[in-house]
Amino acid sequence: MSFVQVDTARDTPGSRRIRPSTPEDGAAIVALMRQAGLCPHTAPEHLDWKYWRERPDWPGPRSFVLTDGRSLLAHGAVVPGAMHWGVRQARVIHMIDWAARREALGAGVHLMKHVACMTDFLLGIGGSKDTLAIMPRIGYQRCGAVRGYVRTLNPLGILRRPTGAPWKRGPRMARSLLWILSAPRRELGGWEVRRIEADQVDQLDAVLPEPRPSLLMFRRSAALLRHALACPIVPVELYALERGGRIGGYFMLSYAPGQARLADAWMVSEDPRDWHALAHAAVQQARCHGGMTELTAWASDPGFGSILSACGFHERLMLPVYLRPSANDNEQVPRDTPRLQMIDNDEFYLYFGGNQLWA
Repeated sequence: MSFVQVDTARDTPGSRRIRPSTPEDGAAIVALMRQAGLCPHTAPEHLDWKYWRERPDWPGPRSFVLTDGRSLLAHGAVVPGAMHWGVRQARVIHMIDWAARREALGAGVHLMKHVACMTDFLLGIGGSKDTLAIMPRIGYQRCGAVRGYVRTLNPLGILRRPTGAPWKRGPRMARSLLWILSAPRRELGGWEVRRIEADQVDQLDAVLPEPRPSLLMFRRSAALLRHALACPIVPVELYALERGGRIGGYFMLSYAPGQARLADAWMVSEDPRDWHALAHAAVQQARCHGGMTELTAWASDPGFGSILSACGFHERLMLPVYLRPSANDNEQVPRDTPRLQMIDNDEFYLYFGGNQLWA
């Protein structure tokens, strides 16, 4: 049966087409993802925020289904973004909640190729063993890695959220205690931390990341930060760093059960001391939230990784990064790893209800 895209409002039985999903598809999307072995969000407000709530920075659909007129064969949602690459700005999409029925051969790949036509590049970060095996075969090209770092906040939290073999909990707690004792003293260098509410995000316009010759940058906007702050899945907080009445940077924290996450961070200054202050300020605010065992962060550029290490964070994982040019883009994938943060995909809010501690 051939794949055909049509524009009619009603699905015709026996005819396959790709269309934007609607809230009425929510239950079928959840069922499809479960059948594929995924653990989807099920609350209507969670699905609405991810798929259908309007975003000024991306006016188009963010969730798509492939249907045969009777049932859903595949689903894919997008996290939209933009990448500063030299003198150009390339559109980038990270696909999430990508699933297909096993009996519908080729449905998932066909849907992915449809989405690829909407952008310049598809982004892939990590994935299951099966996903990593298939990505090069469907056009994704490796372009470095992002590393995950953790800073322990409360070693006793490891016992409150047990995971893995019981005999490992004691050594893990002891290691975390050693990490706390060896962590450097907090130094903010005169910077003060102020929380930014959703209606104050425009105050950060002057300190949002700007392109730098040495970095492949992902674009930030007030609309993106507001969308993240509105996340109903986990609490999200945004903070500015000020000194002498001037804002010099910001960071965003999200809070999964027991684990705080540095969703995004930036300082206008290139002075490492100012970046150290940002990392220490994030640790301070994560501690103030209460109930947090650890703070995690991503670094895909060596500079930020070095900052985190110097501030008491420890590298715990490495995720390969892939880019796939769209069907309309003959340009090669950049060789440099883009500067990535958790806000660039679903990592800042994704959790499965259990213990996912890194320490």
